[in-house]
Amino acid sequence: MFERFTHAARDAVVRAKAEAQELHQAPVGTEHLLLALLADGTGPTATALALTSKGVDAHYVRSEIVRRVGTGSASLDPSADRDAADREALKAIGIDLDAVRRTIEENFGPGAFHLAPPAPKRRGLLRRRSPRSSSFSPRNKKVLELSLREALRLKHNYIAPEHILLGLIREGNGLAVQILTERGVDLDQLRTEATHSLNAEAA
Repeated sequence: MFERFTHAARDAVVRAKAEAQELHQAPVGTEHLLLALLADGTGPTATALALTSKGVDAHYVRSEIVRRVGTGSASLDPSADRDAADREALKAIGIDLDAVRRTIEENFGPGAFHLAPPAPKRRGLLRRRSPRSSSFSPRNKKVLELSLREALRLKHNYIAPEHILLGLIREGNGLAVQILTERGVDLDQLRTEATHSLNAEAA
């Protein structure tokens, strides 16, 4: 599956993990994947009319994630043992995390993956437990599998960010889709726009 992912799609998957870590949340859910697809503000997902007409951008999705889920207090040490689980999850879908990390640091400079330190731990009854791992949720893994199915359905031999978006829509039950539908986003229109973008690229 690795050879099918475009650089942009690989970056989106890795960025989803980084977004979850930045919010101190685990596991990496569909909401983090949606946030990653919108994060640069310039790709087909970020500029889709179905989203922009409803005011859905990275800032909105991030604020909705925090409102609905809150933030945790997970350690963000990239050398921590729990990263082994993340590497295995990415490896299962054919993504070499270290290679993608090197590529991003080559493009954006050393330390591009250095995130802010974790928020101080709360004391007392309201203290949050630290998540044990930031691996991908089963629903998110399903989305990535569905992105491959969407690529095959469209007779594409690659997986681009739009295929991942189609996988999110097709899975249909994750927090990402809840955020979109509760904002009034027309998922059929969004699906049509993503498909049109992919067909235009393939032409």
